[in-house]
Amino acid sequence: MRATYRVIMLIFTTKARLEANMPWLFTLFLGVHVGCGTVALLAFWGAVLTRKGGPDHLYWGRVFTWAIYGAAAMALGMGALSVRWPLAMHPGLTDAALYRGLLGWMMLYLGVLVFGMTRYGRQMVANRRDHAKNRRWPMIALQLLVLALGANCLALGLWLRQPLMILVSVIGFGTTLTYLWYLFRPTPPSPRAYVAEHLKAMVATGIAAYTAFLSVGLIRLFPAHAFNPVIWAVPTVVGVALIGYFLRREDRGHARVTTPATIPAE
Repeated sequence: MRATYRVIMLIFTTKARLEANMPWLFTLFLGVHVGCGTVALLAFWGAVLTRKGGPDHLYWGRVFTWAIYGAAAMALGMGALSVRWPLAMHPGLTDAALYRGLLGWMMLYLGVLVFGMTRYGRQMVANRRDHAKNRRWPMIALQLLVLALGANCLALGLWLRQPLMILVSVIGFGTTLTYLWYLFRPTPPSPRAYVAEHLKAMVATGIAAYTAFLSVGLIRLFPAHAFNPVIWAVPTVVGVALIGYFLRREDRGHARVTTPATIPAE
């Protein structure tokens, strides 16, 4: 009995020590996350403002991609810690269930969603000459994982009555289902359809990066408004406007190239 008691006490003591020591790891993840996010915010505009397909665009695109991958990985770490120890990771908060949902499960979902969007955008260019390669199992599994985590986020959002969790899950569903629709098309609708898919995915990732940056600032400066869906919608509005602008420009440029070739000789 005495040995069993010692084992039980050791387990509980170890768990308590582990919980007490985890905030430093969360702080480390947060620091790296903010650093990677800052690089991504700057590199995003480098890619947007340079000639598409040119060396500068490719350079800034690579920087943006790897910065996003780093930020997403740190988000997964912070989300996992917040799911396990929500109050220990966020001193001053009192509702464990609420913040396990908002800062834990939603963070995990957003990390995988952003990674999935970035990966999709990169693969569109890499496989532009072989659409079938886009349907390889890692890409499909990644998108299905996004849907599963989104469903979890939606269910928790309804249970916790959190409009933000519901909103981001619905946005993720729409995004991921359009990706899967394109992936399973036998052939792309046009030879340059990959350009639009690449553009939409990468700008959507930029929207996510700016939204995350804004939310971190709000949590620190205006915690009462940190999860206000109206404020979170600002980067989305700007990003959608950018997508529309570049898609129209792509259509006009493609029309100028193709129209002379389609006019029959008299």
